Amino acid sequence: MTWWRRSHEALTEEQRVALKALVAEAKFELIPMKSAAEKATGLPPRSVVTVTASPTHVIEATFDLAETVAAMGHEVVPHLAARMIRDRAHLGELLARARAGGLTKAFVVGGDAAEHGQFGDALALLRAMDEMGHPFTQVGVTAFPDGHVEIPEDVLLRSLKDKQPFAHYMATQMCFDPGAVASWLVRIRGEGITLPVHLGTPGVAEVTKLVSIGARIGVGDSVRYLKKHRKMVGTLMKNGSFGPDAFLRALAPSLADERADIEALHLFTFNQVEGTVAWQQQMLGVLGAAS
Repeated sequence: MTWWRRSHEALTEEQRVALKALVAEAKFELIPMKSAAEKATGLPPRSVVTVTASPTHVIEATFDLAETVAAMGHEVVPHLAARMIRDRAHLGELLARARAGGLTKAFVVGGDAAEHGQFGDALALLRAMDEMGHPFTQVGVTAFPDGHVEIPEDVLLRSLKDKQPFAHYMATQMCFDPGAVASWLVRIRGEGITLPVHLGTPGVAEVTKLVSIGARIGVGDSVRYLKKHRKMVGTLMKNGSFGPDAFLRALAPSLADERADIEALHLFTFNQVEGTVAWQQQMLGVLGAAS
């Protein structure tokens, strides 16, 4: 706590206010696993909760958990993974289910499924949703500050530009290097990407789990950064765990910069809800005490 207080006192007032606002209204991401509904009981009241689409489950599992969490009083954002949706008829069923369940927000991704049906990527799904009509007043898409091991940088940029007319914000994939995020923000704004950013960062999680998941989802540069600087960036990790406070503090100038347009904080909880919420409350206490 002493280190946290001292480091946050180094922030400007504008940076502290921006960081506190983001942490206070953070979104929590859940994975549709067996214990997820039980873990969700530890969320703060009326949270914004995103529910991923796991390739090890059918996409209906995403909607099952989304409906359960919504019934707890939370605002839920299901992930619609393009490669997990068979065809337009299947998409129509999911959109009807969203309407019936009062789900008004969605996050559209390509998805990790090796085999796919009619929709090969997120853009194809977004276009189909636009043609068919959907109940979502807010749609998010994925962005990659760290790049992607399987997709060239120019393709990622072109895809983001193509998706922009169908989306309301972009949520960044995991990245452990704050410098990479800051430089990416400058670059995409210069390229004409105007979507607000929902900054993705892990909550409190074991480093070994982050390395494993990071390698699987393709954020190779960040994984290498994390491994290489494991000892150097001890402020990012305690007892083998990642804590996002130092990561966010390093990005404070960007958080307070209106040109960056960082609108929200997206916490990847890996269903470790209790630890993530505890971190959030402790962070808010320190930021409040610094005022």
